[in-house]
Amino acid sequence: MSNLILPVEYKESYIRLLDQTSLPTETKYMEIKTIQQMFDAIKCLAVRGAPAIGIAAAYMLALSMKDTQEADKELFFKELEENKDYLASSRPTAVNLFWALEKMWQAAVLHKEEPIAKIKTALLDQAHRIKTKEQQSCVEIGEHALTLLKDGMGILTHCNAGGVATIRYGTALAPILLGQERGIRFKVFADETRPLLQGARITAWELQQAGVDVTLITDNMAGMVMGQGKIQAVIVGCDRVAANADTANKIGTFSLAVLAKYHSIPFYIAAPLSTIDIKINNGDSIPIEERSSKEVTCGFGKRTAPEGMKVYNPAFDVTPAHLITAIVTNKGILYPPYIDSIAKVLLTK
Repeated sequence: MSNLILPVEYKESYIRLLDQTSLPTETKYMEIKTIQQMFDAIKCLAVRGAPAIGIAAAYMLALSMKDTQEADKELFFKELEENKDYLASSRPTAVNLFWALEKMWQAAVLHKEEPIAKIKTALLDQAHRIKTKEQQSCVEIGEHALTLLKDGMGILTHCNAGGVATIRYGTALAPILLGQERGIRFKVFADETRPLLQGARITAWELQQAGVDVTLITDNMAGMVMGQGKIQAVIVGCDRVAANADTANKIGTFSLAVLAKYHSIPFYIAAPLSTIDIKINNGDSIPIEERSSKEVTCGFGKRTAPEGMKVYNPAFDVTPAHLITAIVTNKGILYPPYIDSIAKVLLTK
């Protein structure tokens, strides 16, 4: 893939992050050296997208322990656990964050009888494995999703689930970007994705950079565009999939699923297995992050609502499993009944 932009890179003494808040007008990078800086970067969405957040947090945990002078192993693990829990508190909805940090903790525990220097090495090795696994998963999701799509199709997507939200190809954008490389041409419609416009600022930018035929629409145009016959499939990423396949994704996804059902358009979720959380039975138990009212009333520095206006600003919503046609994972395509197909794929992963 040409014009490859990596959202997260480990640089020995710091972590290089693409500042996604500056897109599309500027391509800026941040040098993250402290755990507080990483917490803030995740919180303010400088790094965003469930897999990218997990990779960034894993590298930060390894870096935070790399230079510690703690020689007592018990105190070393105490500091490691405190750092892990602190990073985990940065955002509540995307399960990849917790999955990656738990993988890091398990790697340290596995080597707990070895010298601290060996544990530090094990942490960094695990972070590299997490990045490699997520990158491989993106390609696999793209390959599986391409079997559901045909050349010339109109595809609608929401928010951003491309390379900068994951690593390299992305999840929901993986079949589009892989298809573009192979001469398969899709006509993509990208929702703006209010209130932070990730679809306009990032998805449209990513697809344009790759030479994809992409058209930007506002979120409230989706029903009309579907009704005009311009959409043959909807594909979105996600931040957490419950055991019954209820799926949390960027606010507005649920509305698209309802519209797709009305118009008899297949609605696909693209999700690496790391995004499936079988400890959550259904969507009612998925924690939904609520963000600042300023994102709605004063987005990008311009006031668009009266002072003192009450605002409800959930960052995500939950799409019920019965509205989802299929879930495209790195290990294959899951169909209803989802409780059975999810359990089966996780047992054989």
